[in-house]
Amino acid sequence: MNHSVVVLGVFVADTAYRADRAPRIGETIMGNSFALGPGGKGSNQAVAAAKAGGDVSMISRLGRDPFADMALKTWADAGVKPAITQHNDSYTGAAYIFIEEATGDNAIIICPGVAGSISEADIDANADLISDAAVFITQLEQPMPAAHYALEMARKGGAITILNPAPAADLPDGMLALCDYATPNESEAEGLTGIPVVTIDDATNAASALLNMGVGTAIITLGENGVLFHDGTMTQHIPALNAGPVVETTGAGDAFNGGFATALARGDSPIDAVRFGCATAAISVTRPGTAPSMPDLDEVLTLLAVN
Repeated sequence: MNHSVVVLGVFVADTAYRADRAPRIGETIMGNSFALGPGGKGSNQAVAAAKAGGDVSMISRLGRDPFADMALKTWADAGVKPAITQHNDSYTGAAYIFIEEATGDNAIIICPGVAGSISEADIDANADLISDAAVFITQLEQPMPAAHYALEMARKGGAITILNPAPAADLPDGMLALCDYATPNESEAEGLTGIPVVTIDDATNAASALLNMGVGTAIITLGENGVLFHDGTMTQHIPALNAGPVVETTGAGDAFNGGFATALARGDSPIDAVRFGCATAAISVTRPGTAPSMPDLDEVLTLLAVN
């Protein structure tokens, strides 16, 4: 039986700046530190899924530059199989990440580069890979038509389909109905449903609205408050796990999605897969960076064994 996870998404090089606060427009402030590392939601999710034990392929586009070299090394180290093309006429993506020193909270600007031109042709070129997947997951950093088309292809092939609707965007009619799972955070859930998500009850209401829009199961990630799971017959709040002091929250949602996808692909129940994703995310926030913070399978299982 095929247990593969296929990820459609974007790699960007994360340029991370730590400071006591963000600068105002026209203002220059001194930072506390700088780091350069691999990122991009799709790439982060692929790395998280592979390190958590998944058989993972990544569909994307890269340039031919040092950031592309970083992507390929990151995937090779994690065990992600690249299903990519490389292009001379544009650049590999990059992201500006501001991290508030005291809290670890972040604000991000993404420039996807050549991955911003991912098209239906890239999906057709990987039709067999997508159609044969156990789980297919995508986000909204690459062009919407490609994500929509890939979800259609994955659904026809019988894959479990996951949409992580980030960054928040208006979705075309029918796209949510292609999703077995949608995994927004609080702000993304509000963007899709119009319901502000502050409390667990708010999350439940937003999840119900997502189901009414066609989603099979809504999973709203709530940061330090865990996850709200709603599939139409069962609603469950799964608390966050504590793996140690929070160092940086960047990439926590990607860690959750990657761990969740891998657990589903190997046949875990949805609730067990959510718990596995929560453990993956809990460990990731105790470390700096995005892809480098993703835990391996033994670490996740150890945390679950004591919770």
